[in-house]
Amino acid sequence: MNTISEAQLRKIELLKLSGINEIFTQETEPFSKEDYLQKFETEYQDCANCKLAQTRNKLVWGGGNADADIVFIGEGPGQQEDLQGVPFVGNAGQLLTKMLTAIDLSREDVYITNIVKCRPPGNRNPQEDEIRACMPYLEFQLSIIQPKIICALGKVAGNVLLQCDDTLTKMRQKFFPFSSSKLMVTYHPSALLHNPDWKRPAWEDMKMLKREYAESR
Repeated sequence: MNTISEAQLRKIELLKLSGINEIFTQETEPFSKEDYLQKFETEYQDCANCKLAQTRNKLVWGGGNADADIVFIGEGPGQQEDLQGVPFVGNAGQLLTKMLTAIDLSREDVYITNIVKCRPPGNRNPQEDEIRACMPYLEFQLSIIQPKIICALGKVAGNVLLQCDDTLTKMRQKFFPFSSSKLMVTYHPSALLHNPDWKRPAWEDMKMLKREYAESR
């Protein structure tokens, strides 16, 4: 169980400026990464920082291994995620699980979250104000987990994280520096369900991720 390092605590302090204050209390015992993430979720369950709060059923903060070396980030929860409060549990989530299995990983090995934590109505893309409201939460999660690799699932997640408007094709098959991590972009599993021809290039991306992960260990 990994505890929070001094470098991580300095990054966390910067996030206080974004309004994430309540969880930063003095503790008598060292907090683990999982402890911080759980406390974070508890403190912000009633978030109403954007209009998505008006239509959600449940917030979907994220799930998986708080000590993970790899974090997968989608754009936002879907219908099943909104109902269950767990990321990637619908058909796209089942496909993501299979993709992980294909490179000898499980959901227990990684952490999975989204750009926005509430479902956009009709599964539309998250809007700019919604993204701005949620980004401090995602930044906090990443500052705690400190992954070696971040995998953005889909063009929206890739554009937000890389602060660009490039096509998915232009972003694929390469690693970008992202804070202390490396970031890659691949297809969102839901896109693969609608376009089976994209499964082959998606598999090439996953093999690239597997190679990079093996080299980083």
